[in-house]
Amino acid sequence: MAGAGNHKLALLYMMRELLEKTDDDHTLNASELIDILGSYGFKADRRTIYSNVEILQDFGIDVLMAEGNNGGYYIGSRDFELPELKLLVDAVQSSKFITAKKTQELIAKIEKLTNVQKARELNRSVVILGRMKAGNETIYYNVDGLHTAMNADRQITFQYAEWSAQKKLVPKRGGALYQVSPWALTWDDENYYLIGFEEGRIRHYRVDKMMNILMTDKKRVGKEQFKDFDLAAFSKKTFGMFGGREETVTLRCDHSLTGVILDRFGKEVMMIPDKEAFTVRVSVTVSPQFFGWVTGIGPQLEIISPESVREEYSDYLESVLNQYE
Repeated sequence: MAGAGNHKLALLYMMRELLEKTDDDHTLNASELIDILGSYGFKADRRTIYSNVEILQDFGIDVLMAEGNNGGYYIGSRDFELPELKLLVDAVQSSKFITAKKTQELIAKIEKLTNVQKARELNRSVVILGRMKAGNETIYYNVDGLHTAMNADRQITFQYAEWSAQKKLVPKRGGALYQVSPWALTWDDENYYLIGFEEGRIRHYRVDKMMNILMTDKKRVGKEQFKDFDLAAFSKKTFGMFGGREETVTLRCDHSLTGVILDRFGKEVMMIPDKEAFTVRVSVTVSPQFFGWVTGIGPQLEIISPESVREEYSDYLESVLNQYE
């Protein structure tokens, strides 16, 4: 137990108690704070409490005083408000790449950013549904290693894996190493992706499928290609982060799809309306995933041009139908 003369340590204990136990609706008066410090082995009186409050206020902590019969000291503003913490909890819960174990650990740490009363509210809102979660925590070390390489301006090598029928990750290319210049990390469809430069092209890789990442002593290449790289625009035109050739396509859409198009391609797109529909020109990565998106919307959306993409989409639909004949 701390010695009675250690006033600096008493100040820290008092700060912790205020942060953990008080808010607008829960206060601690001078007598309660004296008793709390006494339980830690510190001698204190009202002058000690007043002095400590002044020091904490000078330090920048928003210690306020509530008047009245149930008055006392409490923490006013904090770095995070409760709605912000709920958003963080929701993000952690919905993240597929965060393991169930790490989810509980992160939420417990988020709860420490508020007092115990509001932490209970966060805990009541925590409902771990049957969402898919990663089975191991390798991704955290992968992300850390990738940031280290980017900050050091160095290329990386790694093995890239795919799932086998036995539900195991198996290295592609027979285990051969990929050598890539890492430039950005993005989160799409609940997965982390590395955006990098390899063999003269911008490519992307799912971080949870990258194995044995090592930083090399070679400087990154592709600086010119990433000088004005727009990650948001890249994500808009890449469906499900699957690769393909880039094309500017014209789509004819029913007016009911206005929100769908704006959500997918952003509010900057130009929509040309007529009585029945509107047309829009957008840049997309032509792939089975793009065609699947078009199919999912249905007859309210039509690919108008280029003709080559229309024909490719027709072939895609025919190949799907052939499987059901």
